[in-house]
Amino acid sequence: MAYKAMYTANATVTGEGRKGSGKTDDGRLAVDLSVPKGVGGDDGPGTNPEQLFAVGYGACFHGALKGVARQAKADVEGSSVDAQVTLGKSEEGLDIAVDLTVTIPGVDQAKAEELVEAAHQMCPYSRATRGNIEVNLSVKTA
Repeated sequence: MAYKAMYTANATVTGEGRKGSGKTDDGRLAVDLSVPKGVGGDDGPGTNPEQLFAVGYGACFHGALKGVARQAKADVEGSSVDAQVTLGKSEEGLDIAVDLTVTIPGVDQAKAEELVEAAHQMCPYSRATRGNIEVNLSVKTA
């Protein structure tokens, strides 16, 4: 199966990497970047790559969850995805790990877990990270 591009996001980062600024070519996103104290920075007012990745992964995963729920004719109204991205040290250098907590109110635990696993198989971020970083899933129904 050939890869067929559907959308490409373009962003430019300037400054000193984690202590600079970034913006998209369409002007919809412009952010100042700051280094968190936990990694030796000044914890300035800007965001950081881990926060941006958490929002991106959470949004993508929630979209995948909504998609698999539609296919399964399951009601996931009021669902949410909390994404935590942790930067840490490993033997190879710096790595990230992701914890996704998916809340699906009003659905029994077994069905919620089934939907989350199906979303994890479908989500492009999950597919891109599979086997590369640690991704932990938690499912809550209330």
